[in-house]
Amino acid sequence: MSTVGELVDTAGAEPAQGHTLLLDDQLCFALYAASRAVTARYRPLLEELGLTYPQYLVMLVLWEQDSISVRDLGAALQLESSTLSPLLKRLEAGGLLRRERRPDDERSVAIRLTEAGALLQGRARTVPVDIGAAMGLTPEQHTLTRHLLRLLTANVSQV
Repeated sequence: MSTVGELVDTAGAEPAQGHTLLLDDQLCFALYAASRAVTARYRPLLEELGLTYPQYLVMLVLWEQDSISVRDLGAALQLESSTLSPLLKRLEAGGLLRRERRPDDERSVAIRLTEAGALLQGRARTVPVDIGAAMGLTPEQHTLTRHLLRLLTANVSQV
């Protein structure tokens, strides 16, 4: 199996198979399989915190910025309001956040951590360490992989 570093060295080379309909040649399948594997690795760690993976993502944003509008939260997570609203309702029911109308704009809802939500951050600190160890990437490979995935996302998101 190639390392990310080895893959970068040959990034300019034409793929041996070219654009084929072989499953192993599909980048989308490699991304799909990697995403499922990583999400599955998160599951037992997040169950200890009482969170699902999408709820964990919401909490990551809130731990970084305690008060955020639903609109800005959706933009940060690249989620539509219809997907985000049920997540927020479950986290609010679990006592981890609260939704409040903004006094300066009644149409806008601010999301804020509760004390329990803020305290959960301490228990979650080992999650990135455990996931990083499971991925087995060097710091350089991790940075490069993250960069390439962000580039791919930006490229395919263009209209």
